[in-house]
Amino acid sequence: MHSTGIAFIGTDMEYLASLVTDPNAWIALAALAAMEIVLGIDNLVFISVLSNKLPDEQRSRARRIGIGAALVLRLLLLGLIAVIVKLTTPVFSVFDHPFSWRDLILIAGGLFLVWKATKEIHLKVDPDPGPDALNPTIAASGMGVVILQILVLDMVFSVDSIITAVGMTEHVPIMVVAVLLAVGTMLLAADPLANFLHANPTIVMLALGFLLLIGTTLIAEGFGAHLPKGYVYSAMAFSVFVEFLNILSRRARQLGKRDAGES
Repeated sequence: MHSTGIAFIGTDMEYLASLVTDPNAWIALAALAAMEIVLGIDNLVFISVLSNKLPDEQRSRARRIGIGAALVLRLLLLGLIAVIVKLTTPVFSVFDHPFSWRDLILIAGGLFLVWKATKEIHLKVDPDPGPDALNPTIAASGMGVVILQILVLDMVFSVDSIITAVGMTEHVPIMVVAVLLAVGTMLLAADPLANFLHANPTIVMLALGFLLLIGTTLIAEGFGAHLPKGYVYSAMAFSVFVEFLNILSRRARQLGKRDAGES
C-alpha cells in the first residue's frame, strides 16, 4: 500500500489471489463496473452522434478509433494513478472556493459538451444552417475534426472515470478489470447504438439533450455542486422509456395506415 492509499499491481501473486477469493473485492468490482459502464455509455453517445455525421464507410472506423482512444487513455491514467489522485488537490481559490485540476478539466469538458450539443441541435432545427465543418459532404476535413473532438471528450470522460474509480476502491487490479469491462461494453454497443440513432431522428435529438444535461452536470461538479448521478441517470432512463413508447406508437399508426391501404 502506497501513501496515496492505492494498492498497485506488482509481482505479489498472493495479493492478487487474495482479491480473487475476497467477496468484498467482487462486490466492489460489480459496483465499479456498473458505474464505469454508465460513464462509458455517456462517452459512447457522444461518439455515436459525431460519427453519424461522417460518410457511411467512415463511421465504424471513427467509432473504433474513439473507443480505442478511450481505452488507451483510461489505462494510461491508471498507470499514472498517483498523479491522478493529486488532481483533486486545490491549486487556487476564487472567492474562497477552491479549484483543483480535476474541477478545471470537468468545467472545460462540460463547456465543450454544452457548446457542441447546442451547435448540433441548432443544425437540426434550423432549416438553413449554412455550411458546417462536419458536413458529410466535406469528407476531407470531417474525419479529422470528428476524431479530434472525440479525443477531447475521451480525455474528460477518462479523467472522471478514473477519479470515480479511485473513490470507490483502492485496488488497481479491480479498476483495470472494471475499465476493460466498460470499454468492452462500449465496443459491443457502438454500432447498434449508432445505427439506432441514425434510424430514429427523434432519438438523436434526445441524445443531444442528454449531452446538454451531462455537460451541465460536469460544469456543476467542477464548481463543487455534486449532483447525485442516480437522479440524473434515472431522468435520462425515463426519457428513453417515454421515447420508446412514442416509437412503438408511430409504428402502430404506420402499420394501421398500411393495412387500411391494402384493404
